[in-house]
Amino acid sequence: MTKLNFIVFCALSFVFGNNAAQANADTEARILSLIESYQLKARQLLRESVAINSGTMNFDGVKLVAEHLKEAYLEAGIETEWLPGDEFGRAGHLTAQIGTHGVKFVLIGHLDTVFSQESEFQAYQEVDEFHHKGPGITDMKGGNVIMLHVLKALKESGALQNMQVKVILTGDEEKSGKPLRAARAALIEAAKWADVAIGFEDGDSDPRTAVIARRGAISWTLSVKGRPAHSSQIFREGYGDGAIYEAARILNTFRERLASLPNLTFNPGLIVGGTESHIGEDANATAFGKANVIAQTVKVKGDLRALSPEQLSLAKSTMLAITQQNLALTSAELVFNEGYPPLAPTEGNKKLLALFNQISLELGYGTVEAVNPRNAGAADISFTSGHVLMAIDGLGLMGDGGHTIHETADMRTFEQNMKRAALLMYRVANSSNLIEP
Repeated sequence: MTKLNFIVFCALSFVFGNNAAQANADTEARILSLIESYQLKARQLLRESVAINSGTMNFDGVKLVAEHLKEAYLEAGIETEWLPGDEFGRAGHLTAQIGTHGVKFVLIGHLDTVFSQESEFQAYQEVDEFHHKGPGITDMKGGNVIMLHVLKALKESGALQNMQVKVILTGDEEKSGKPLRAARAALIEAAKWADVAIGFEDGDSDPRTAVIARRGAISWTLSVKGRPAHSSQIFREGYGDGAIYEAARILNTFRERLASLPNLTFNPGLIVGGTESHIGEDANATAFGKANVIAQTVKVKGDLRALSPEQLSLAKSTMLAITQQNLALTSAELVFNEGYPPLAPTEGNKKLLALFNQISLELGYGTVEAVNPRNAGAADISFTSGHVLMAIDGLGLMGDGGHTIHETADMRTFEQNMKRAALLMYRVANSSNLIEP
């Protein structure tokens, strides 16, 4: 028995009992060996995928990436299905399913990137032995390739016998289609079916962390009205305080009442005011007014990020109450739009992280801790919150420079995260006391 097999055997003796430990250790060794054998082809698949521009609004490119992955899934013996995105104004999603009994997993990725067809950043480049550069290499074409090869190793080793897996690769994660409920319907349906959700985003691109909590992100629009008049009459009875003072009061009171809550942020990113003001769908703003006229209108657009549904509800109710306590002869309306829900750090998520950390230590990759939610933006896995028993994200290809022309992968995390994710799924599926109804 190799040193690695012995370590795995000892760990499994505790989890599974001595009688089953050897069989499980042999299966795990087979999984790891298969993953090692895939590396050359996996890297080639990654190179080919990155070379296809799939900016969210390049529908043909998104579909081409899906076709490219579809061929690889079929080669692995896994059927796929394309879900057109006409209903929500995007290219669509690629899905796959395998297995008929056992623990139910939903694996999550996305096909699109932030780089449009006009971007100067289009090519795959090997910077050095460990660092490869390219558009979407970490966010998240590397994660998609990792996910595929995890499933391939589990299937080829016979480890999928106790698993049912659904794969959801969205085509609009970087710029969600509308209505959002339609754009994420397939993912939410899969989450309601599943026991465990695993996301293959790059997290905060640190192999020493994984994501068990993400703050939700929703946008809001504040519209304020005042009585227009000559500026010399402001504050007088019958004229009031004007729209700009009322908007300032509202925004500052948001800050005073809510800024101290941990992990909650709210930001007015765009504001315009005057006699007339307007913010378009493309976030272009226009205004007309004069310095000697009391402002009649103000428009503000912002976002709100919270760690749990309860925190989000508290923030929204507080902001709405503040908006309704108007200065003289002013009125205001606050509208919250669709957005990404929070992924709260549940006990189930913490148990899944503890197992992932144990696996990482056994494989010699070091400790894994929960990422600070302030360092993890919104992602598709958040739509599984409240539906699955356990969730973890950030198991994809890692690096730095995401969303910029400097996006670079640390290729040492490619094989590493295939191995960690594959063993995680295997142990969850074969642990009688981990998944609780």
